[in-house]
Amino acid sequence: MSDNIQSIDRSYGLNADAQQRNRVLRNTYWLLALSLVPTVLGAWLGVATGMTRSLGGGLGMLVFLGGAFGFIFAIEKTKNSSAGVPVLLGFTFFMGLMLSRMIAMVLGFKNGPELIMTAFGGTAGVFFAMASLSSIIKRDLSGMGKWLFVGALAILVGGIINVFVGSTAGMMAISVMAIGVFSAYMLYDLKRIVDGGETNYISATLALYLDLINVFQSLLALLGIMGGERD
Repeated sequence: MSDNIQSIDRSYGLNADAQQRNRVLRNTYWLLALSLVPTVLGAWLGVATGMTRSLGGGLGMLVFLGGAFGFIFAIEKTKNSSAGVPVLLGFTFFMGLMLSRMIAMVLGFKNGPELIMTAFGGTAGVFFAMASLSSIIKRDLSGMGKWLFVGALAILVGGIINVFVGSTAGMMAISVMAIGVFSAYMLYDLKRIVDGGETNYISATLALYLDLINVFQSLLALLGIMGGERD
């Protein structure tokens, strides 16, 4: 009898864990989709008003890093409260504004809209591929975390240096590296949710959003450098 009770308790615990993981994943996907709305609004506002046009070089980097890290800190502080979602959406609006400068530059090309749609489609393709892999791969990927962090840190340092150097080849190399690292980060973050390692959907959404925005921005930079057609 006691063995049967233990078996029922274990089965109930496994079902509860699976329901929790599915709930976090579902809420993350919904919030991630919602977060794209303020991103688009921020990008549109930035392009329409030109308010970020002057944020080039070191000034732009300072504004971006200060705003981004400030928002990320605020999101982690509020992720367990009702303020977490509005703060996250405010961050995605800010990221749209910061992205608008690159989008405006790409729109200056004759084929600018096509390049933006190609970058968007490529990013969506990477996301769906990583989401599929995260549900198939049974191996624990937690060991990837430290290597991916080192890669992201190298990209950040390289990006800061290239702001002052202004090398096109350096920009291409950083973009290629960013696409690889943040695509892998996407798989890592999705697998954490699937395995129950991430139980807060706001933190999960933040991680995936950063992966997506970095892949999109890097793809757009590459396409602009390699495929931009001037009038």
